[in-house]
Amino acid sequence: MLGIILVSVASILPLAAGHSAFYHPSMYGFNVTDSTPIDNRPVAPLRDRTFDQWWFHGHLDFPPNDGDFFELPAGKGVTAEIACDKGATSYYTTNPGGDIRDPDNPNNVCPRRGMEAYHTTGFDDLTGCGLAIAYKNNARDVNPDDFAIFTVNQTCVWTRFTDFQVPANMPPCPEGGCTCAFFWVHSQNSGGEENYMNGFKCNVTGSTSTVPLAKPKVARRCGADPANNKLQSAPGNCTYGAKQPFYWFNLERNNMFEGAFSPPVYNDLYNFIDGPQNDIFENSYSLLPDPAPNAALPVLADVSSPATTTASTPTTTNLPASTSIPAATTSPVTTSPAPTKQKSNTCKIKRTSSSAALAARSLGSEPSSRHRYSIYSMAKRSRRLRPGKRGSLWHMF
Repeated sequence: MLGIILVSVASILPLAAGHSAFYHPSMYGFNVTDSTPIDNRPVAPLRDRTFDQWWFHGHLDFPPNDGDFFELPAGKGVTAEIACDKGATSYYTTNPGGDIRDPDNPNNVCPRRGMEAYHTTGFDDLTGCGLAIAYKNNARDVNPDDFAIFTVNQTCVWTRFTDFQVPANMPPCPEGGCTCAFFWVHSQNSGGEENYMNGFKCNVTGSTSTVPLAKPKVARRCGADPANNKLQSAPGNCTYGAKQPFYWFNLERNNMFEGAFSPPVYNDLYNFIDGPQNDIFENSYSLLPDPAPNAALPVLADVSSPATTTASTPTTTNLPASTSIPAATTSPVTTSPAPTKQKSNTCKIKRTSSSAALAARSLGSEPSSRHRYSIYSMAKRSRRLRPGKRGSLWHMF
């Protein structure tokens, strides 16, 4: 059965004017309310906290019931339900405030509130969110560098129902399942410097491969960034393959150190493509140089179908040194055909004037039709830095 992730954005209560959280019975902290010394509901933003406070949102003592898992069907999609708070999701019966869903618009992200409640000024201001997985069945054994982002939706948060695509080559979880988490960092234009993380129990179904995930690395800023005077992308500076989530703006264990006006985001700016992250496995690349502003591009292995063993040395074509790279691409070199774009099975809004790519993502024009033409620039927005500090973003390590 296709699982449904319930993501809550922007509580209607005054103490949380607008935030986002993952809601599902498999999550840690599913029934945590505001009746605590500090508001630590799943929607509360994570900023300036100690590691124990922000890691798993401080909810490791509130695990899901035995047997509650969020299923991840390999090669298929799962649906996220993005809403104001628990009362705007399908689990409203366990919400202290009851049912607040919009009967006239089931796809309403935040009933009775505007876009500022889910931290955006419009479609071209969306920054994306991601789901990460660690192949450990005990969340207390998971370390920050164990998590790898396996799927991204660059237009999160926009509609209540949002799709995530699972890579086809995901191997099965160990006995007892895997540990997953939802991650989101919103735009600088509507809200402060905030992280969002919610852990949950997950299980990969329908696996046809046993090739493990590669060790995830820290993502690097490499996309076109006009706001910081970077008019072209630097594909060689990207981190390719498995990448860690962003841990930012807390007191301990951060892996990102961008300033308040340049948040790390789950889109092309950090080489998180929209959809399944299909290059996160140990056999994904035959050549993977260390990233640097002028480094050569990696070479994808020719893995055309899920494998049960590590692939033998693949046949690939290396990029000649004299070959020019289009300014807007960060794609590694490969001789394999490009994957067919998968269309969403939910939230379909047919618009004859939209491009095929936007139609596949079910992106409508509400609240403004002009936003659908801005998806390209959306993925490359960044907060402004003082001129003397801009260069540091491109030489972090």
